[in-house]
Amino acid sequence: QVQLVESGGGLVQAGGSLRLSCAASGGIFSRYTMGWFRQAPGKAREFVAVISWSGGTTFYADSVKGRFTISRDNAKNTVYLQMNNLKPEDTAVYYCAGDRNYLSISTMSSRYDYWGQGTQVTVSS
Repeated sequence: QVQLVESGGGLVQAGGSLRLSCAASGGIFSRYTMGWFRQAPGKAREFVAVISWSGGTTFYADSVKGRFTISRDNAKNTVYLQMNNLKPEDTAVYYCAGDRNYLSISTMSSRYDYWGQGTQVTVSS
């Protein structure tokens, strides 16, 4: 049974940084496309970033491009989201997601098979 567990969230001031981690178990992590999504209060879940199984391809939402970096360490079964220059509008619950189709790169949440329970990121002014 595949399990994804996010960590690294917290409260930071605007302009600060956080590094989120997502640890996977129970599956073939190295063959999963991995993505990050977020959901702010009162808003729909939105795409943040995605990385291919090999780490060779990444794609970002326009709202985070240039500030966030997605990466993965397949030896550790972990995907990361480095968030720099955080803004109050980045406040949300951040979710890690996995797609069993390792050839797929998608911004659509419906394409992902596995989800973590989320980690809260709060950015204050």
